[in-house]
Amino acid sequence: MVLTNENKLKIPLLLKMILKSKRQVIKSICHCLFIIFCCLFFSSCNKDSFISSPDATLITSADSLKFDTVFTSVGSVTQSFKINNPNNQKLLFNSIKLAGGNASSFKININGVAAPEVTGVELAANDSLYVFVTVKIDPNLSGLPFIVKDSIEISYNGNNRFVQLEAYGQNANFLRSVVIKEDREWKNNLPYVILGSLQVDTNITLTIDPGCRIYSHANAPILVDGTLLINGTKAEPVTFTGDRLDEDYKDFPASWPGIYFREYSKDNLLIYTNIKNAYRGVVSEYLAINSLPKVTMQQCIIDNAYDAGLLFVNSSFNINNSLISNCGSNINIILGGSYRLTNCTVASYSSFNPHKNPVLSANNFAEINGATVTTGMNAVFENCIFWGEETNLVPDEVLIKKQGTDPFQVFFNHCLYKATNDITNSVLIESIKNIDPLFDSIDVSKRVFDFHINNSTAPGIDKGVVTNYLKDLDNNTRNNGLPDLGCYEKQ
Repeated sequence: MVLTNENKLKIPLLLKMILKSKRQVIKSICHCLFIIFCCLFFSSCNKDSFISSPDATLITSADSLKFDTVFTSVGSVTQSFKINNPNNQKLLFNSIKLAGGNASSFKININGVAAPEVTGVELAANDSLYVFVTVKIDPNLSGLPFIVKDSIEISYNGNNRFVQLEAYGQNANFLRSVVIKEDREWKNNLPYVILGSLQVDTNITLTIDPGCRIYSHANAPILVDGTLLINGTKAEPVTFTGDRLDEDYKDFPASWPGIYFREYSKDNLLIYTNIKNAYRGVVSEYLAINSLPKVTMQQCIIDNAYDAGLLFVNSSFNINNSLISNCGSNINIILGGSYRLTNCTVASYSSFNPHKNPVLSANNFAEINGATVTTGMNAVFENCIFWGEETNLVPDEVLIKKQGTDPFQVFFNHCLYKATNDITNSVLIESIKNIDPLFDSIDVSKRVFDFHINNSTAPGIDKGVVTNYLKDLDNNTRNNGLPDLGCYEKQ
């Protein structure tokens, strides 16, 4: 190539352009490196700063801890869970604490700090920490509830998250979702706590000895497909109630589901049995598979059931010298069946349950799949009291309804009842209407309900007929003249 004078003049300009282009490339590279450096730098700084948004994510490895140990002495069981910070910034906890504080039966340890409350805990981005939980309970302290509860409160960025804690308190026989598949006898050594449910299998008998105490959790019905034999005594009755024994809950109705005698159940016998605070005290469906009553109850108390004390659907019972009190509906019979109630007091006053249903309702029909089904009914109520608190919601404490042409016989033989209208569909024999039975002490405001009758002018004294049942609910004899009406004999 021959350089002309013109080309010679262009060389410096070309070199200048090349140098300028290189400087621009270098400048661009440096600019990019600077941006990358800044990103890395600020990213590092960002991870070192705290996330303050209330939308910050927090993950716990568990929502609850349950201590399923049966305590036989003062013990300590430890469990743990993790708190995870999945954010790209650090998380500052205002506090991690036991809701119960120093009074709690639980103890916590966070990052080596053992205290009921730890504040100012920092958790790095994408990191986690362990919370260790210990429970120490003296199971022989009778004042403790069976289920001891608390929670751990985690506070951050205006949020409160909770991990629930649950442990067994008193020493007891704990049964969780148990099916009894062989004949068994419960001894009165420790209380029985039912969790989940208890089922007595078909053709199996569960015998419960005097003095046994059975406490059911809120989701724990007792399901009887076989036979339940309860051998309580006056001195040592058998008691069924809910497992919440703390002061605020121990008398609440609907604290446990109740006892259910199902289709194949038979020959059930309850003697000196107290059933309290259930959703439904006793439920029985279907007639017995033999000629005996499906449920026989003697000297029992059904009290404070939310929905019904006794609910029988086309079934059968024989109940004597028993008290059914203060339930949503004390006795409710549906779709007929065969029943005998002797020397019983069936009474209701507003307590936890407002009195708004008759103490005795019975009919022989039900709506099934959109159609009315009727069956036969045979019932005898003898030497009984049916009474309730004065209320416009319940003008008649006894309500007997009938449909269809099936055999239907209902007798009230020497009973005392409260009603505005006469009892229909029934035969009444020397019964007393609307005369106060003069119970010993009723104070609704203080929840005092004593259904004894010791007033010598009470209308039910010596007004019964002689029966085969010679002992009242207090196990006092009824051989002083004619028996009194109701479950108690005047002394």
